[in-house]
Amino acid sequence: MKKQTNWLFLAPLLLLAFTADLPYEEEIKQWHQKREEDLKKEEGWLNLAGLFWLKEGDNTFGGSDRNSIVFPSDHSDARLGKISLKNGKVTLETVAGAQIFEGDKPVTTLDIFPYTGKPIVLKHKSLRWFVIQRGDKYAIRLRDLESPSVKEFKGIDTYPISTGWRLKAKFIPTPGKKIAITDITGRTSDQDSPGRLLFTVNGKEYGLDATGNLNHLHFVFADLSNKHDTYGGGRFLDAPGPDADGYTYLDFNKATNPPCAFTPYATCPTPPKDNKLAVAITAGEKRYGDH
Repeated sequence: MKKQTNWLFLAPLLLLAFTADLPYEEEIKQWHQKREEDLKKEEGWLNLAGLFWLKEGDNTFGGSDRNSIVFPSDHSDARLGKISLKNGKVTLETVAGAQIFEGDKPVTTLDIFPYTGKPIVLKHKSLRWFVIQRGDKYAIRLRDLESPSVKEFKGIDTYPISTGWRLKAKFIPTPGKKIAITDITGRTSDQDSPGRLLFTVNGKEYGLDATGNLNHLHFVFADLSNKHDTYGGGRFLDAPGPDADGYTYLDFNKATNPPCAFTPYATCPTPPKDNKLAVAITAGEKRYGDH
């Protein structure tokens, strides 16, 4: 006589197996929701509206195309003033009547770079801007709080969440090591690397060199999914530092697009040569754009 399966007995076990990963899945969903909300904030990447490299000397700016730096004409007065670069120092001088503010304070003249702490952010109507430095070059990074990119943002597609992509990794310290990181403008800088993480996918060992520090590890990596499903320039991933036994976890469900996936006005790092994985990481954010 054929033995009957006691489904009534198995039901609680099946339910337990089905729900075992739900708290983790909910955690990742909440994390990703916050990630998308952060992109839409004033300090997020979606509202970038310009990146203007400064030439030595005076750089006029405003909405007119007669300026050295042309702001969006529908959100800027034609002439706002000039931004001057002299030996690494950047100053602002406005024209009469220009409605430019630092916080709530009207600005006529101001030293805006170098700064201590947070960047000095200037505003005019819906525009916000500040100075960034890349190597020996300086630029104005412009934001528009009324950018269509923010209004049109519908979220980022992701792979299905899987605990199989939360991988235990062995931390190998590399004191004194530096990694050559090249950004999309072609500028290369040597960054300190506290160590390398070794992990296994489908029985094969892989490794990633970290930047950051022993408490917070950061990775710029490429993998075979970049060819079709994920951003062609690689993705970002963060991980906590190692525990007392030298282990941590790489959670590829938290792999994210770099800023350059959302805007042509970012200067993203590209994956260093030792962070190009010969395996498809089918987890985390999928391709959003190719700026």
